[in-house]
Amino acid sequence: MILTTERLLLRPWAITDAESLYEYAKDPDIGPIAGWPPHQSVEESRHIIETVFSAPESYAICERDSGIAIGAIALKMGDATDMTDRADECELGYWLGKPFWGRGYMPEAAAEMLRHAFEDLAMHAVWCGYYEGNLKSKRVQEKLGFIYNHTHPAVPVPLMGETRVGITNRLTKEEWLAQNG
Repeated sequence: MILTTERLLLRPWAITDAESLYEYAKDPDIGPIAGWPPHQSVEESRHIIETVFSAPESYAICERDSGIAIGAIALKMGDATDMTDRADECELGYWLGKPFWGRGYMPEAAAEMLRHAFEDLAMHAVWCGYYEGNLKSKRVQEKLGFIYNHTHPAVPVPLMGETRVGITNRLTKEEWLAQNG
């Protein structure tokens, strides 16, 4: 499935995206704040596309004009999320290449993912979180209308070999409809 917004295209990842994924995922300001180490090679990025980004509802964020992957966004469901065990709830995850920060792309992409979750996938609620200090992610979630749910003082971050403070937010379909009706 391909989703579109005014400026963006959200499409399934392809192996041919490995070089652009590496270009942005190697930046130490991208992965670590989200809980994963910077990519070390195009081959590693290719492996991530084949394993992690091959999951259902995982999309490359692309500018509509170029079609080149500049970030990632996904709805994590079932065993892919630990935020909920309900079949009608999922977790929203995302990141964007640093050259594209400050353009409003992430709220635009995430708003379309919320529409997709609630209208196309009939989700009851979408969960989203960030690690303490990730003010950009916090701001995206505020813009989208997510409501604070809880803070977890010691969230394991296995890919980084540490624990962090995690803030968890939630948005129900009713809340989303009230904001976007």
